[in-house]
Amino acid sequence: MDTAAKGALARACLIFFALLWAAGFAVFLAPVSAGIINIGNAAGMFVCAVLFFLSVFWNRFFRFMSGHKAVRVVFIAIVMSALLLAVLAAVISVFMISTANRTPDGNTTVIVLGCKVRGEEPSLMLRQRIMTAYRYLDQNPSAMCIVSGGQGADELISEAESMKRVLVEQGISEDRIILEDRSTGTDENIRFSIEKMNEYGMSGSVTIVTNEFHQLRAKLIADKYGLESYSVSARTSLWLLPTYWLREWFGVCYQIVFGR
Repeated sequence: MDTAAKGALARACLIFFALLWAAGFAVFLAPVSAGIINIGNAAGMFVCAVLFFLSVFWNRFFRFMSGHKAVRVVFIAIVMSALLLAVLAAVISVFMISTANRTPDGNTTVIVLGCKVRGEEPSLMLRQRIMTAYRYLDQNPSAMCIVSGGQGADELISEAESMKRVLVEQGISEDRIILEDRSTGTDENIRFSIEKMNEYGMSGSVTIVTNEFHQLRAKLIADKYGLESYSVSARTSLWLLPTYWLREWFGVCYQIVFGR
């Protein structure tokens, strides 16, 4: 391959990667239109933006780096760190997928983890969890259910109450639904639900209903409290999944390091 052909191929590769990172930026930007801003899409947009500009200005950057040894050393260190983080993210993702598919063999107590309520109506993600819980409860008519989630400052009712209303509308008996309406996060969801289980004399094994990306962190917390848990996972809308999946990498790392 002659020099001109190599140059054309290199330019084509840079254009391809620039378009790839621009598309990635758009994917992480999309949830912002729905008011969703968290560390997941913030980190995703930042990384995609950096890689986009690096692709666009690679030739200039390469020439600059060639003349400055310190810049080369820093760049190599950043690349090596990024590769290690990518390996860590891949390992976490494998465990996230495995945990999300760890379904129960038999009848267990259900704990539905709360999510955002808009006024008195469940958000899209919360409704996905509610309907997933409904299908499990419908298929296991003797299973009891704890709906877990408190009331945020901008919510007119608790997440637990919102979940209960929809489940009852779908035909699940109120007698099968126990409200836990004090929790403000995943750790409290699990801890306060255990208190409800002890209060009502429920079995020690549970099925946690939440989105697939959330199951690993929920299981780590359940393990911390000595609770045997299984997963029935709500499927996240594809346009939201990258943001929440990336956010959960941070959440799982935090749970492993500080949550014990």
